[in-house]
Amino acid sequence: MHALTRRTLTFVLAAGSTPFALASAQSESNGFVADSSLGVLLRNAYYNRDFKDGAADAKTWGQGFIGTFESGFTQGTVGFGVDAYGLLGIKLDSGRGRNYGAFFDTDSDGRPVDELSEAGAAVKLRISNTVIKYGNQFPSLPVLAYDDSRLLPQAFTGTLVTSNEIEGLALNVGRFTADSPMGDPARDPNRLKSIDVIGGDYQVTDNLSVALYRSDVEDTFEKLYANANYTIPLSAEQALNFDFNIYRTDYDDGAEAALDFGGDGNNDQNTIWSLAAKYSIGAHAFIVAHQRSSGDAGYAYDYGDGGSSIYLANSYYSDFNLKDERSWQGSYELDFATYGIPGLSYKFAYVRGDNIDTGAASDGTEREIFNQIKYVVQNGSAKDLSLSLRNSIYRADNTVGPDLNEIRAFVEYPLSIL
Repeated sequence: MHALTRRTLTFVLAAGSTPFALASAQSESNGFVADSSLGVLLRNAYYNRDFKDGAADAKTWGQGFIGTFESGFTQGTVGFGVDAYGLLGIKLDSGRGRNYGAFFDTDSDGRPVDELSEAGAAVKLRISNTVIKYGNQFPSLPVLAYDDSRLLPQAFTGTLVTSNEIEGLALNVGRFTADSPMGDPARDPNRLKSIDVIGGDYQVTDNLSVALYRSDVEDTFEKLYANANYTIPLSAEQALNFDFNIYRTDYDDGAEAALDFGGDGNNDQNTIWSLAAKYSIGAHAFIVAHQRSSGDAGYAYDYGDGGSSIYLANSYYSDFNLKDERSWQGSYELDFATYGIPGLSYKFAYVRGDNIDTGAASDGTEREIFNQIKYVVQNGSAKDLSLSLRNSIYRADNTVGPDLNEIRAFVEYPLSIL
């Protein structure tokens, strides 16, 4: 086992003897079979990216089947278990020149494949409230987060230790050596060398939580992340929330230049942060946010650390994460439960970024209008069936990016088999 993993495991086991330790989850195990679950998520997804600058549009429609099995743990001081998954994606509509690669890989003729499939498994053991898992899995950490925003999810292969020995504190440490991206059944087509992650989340009080993480993608970059989230209850139906996120990335020599993020390839770095303030009153919520990127290059992710490793306020279609970019957001959320339609929600956002260093004589700008409506069936035979429709209208100038309108439509239905 990696030395960092051994040291962290020793610490979290020792923490189990502190006065703040939680009751042992392992001592309450009902067994491998009794605590097992088996389910299939049916996902129908449609993407339409309508480029306005002459580029070929991307239009893809597919049906996904995401099967997951999670065993319980055997009884005893040390519990053993197995997790497994199976993925199947079937093309319903697409074609050469308009395929979206995050849905379906292409064949030698440049046509999207008719279907793709993948399977994986991981073994796990639990001591007290600490779980060690090795194999194919879906990590969800600020510095290593699998992408599940298309038809089939991304997966990683490696070891992850998760500990909840101290009340309110979750610790994570891991090492991953392979990445299976969305739309590609290959186990490691990007040839990830390794990514080491360590960090944790702590619920300080009912209203305050903090997080701190570090990662190292071999020969690419090292990254630090911190978060503070604070809620001020104002009344029974009113609250004010502040959410602060920050990343600092130090690129290895030449890495950010190869990733086309605007650096000069000489050990460049980036710092990006966002602060969002959210005022909730009954069914309504109003959000304002500011995000700022600084340093020698823009903020890069999805190069070994997953497509969702960007826990920042202004991340929609665009992430507003380019070199020296400053962006502002105004958004609105509505929960229709107050008006007699539980499960129905709506969100609108407008984000504008400027001061982008494009290398040209003048700075670049970008802006996005985002709309999303979602409904989740609350009861009956179709309970938990969800339907979501989102639209982004994106415009940019001075070589920042192509103008486009995007539509994403998802229909998801989880089936519980066991």
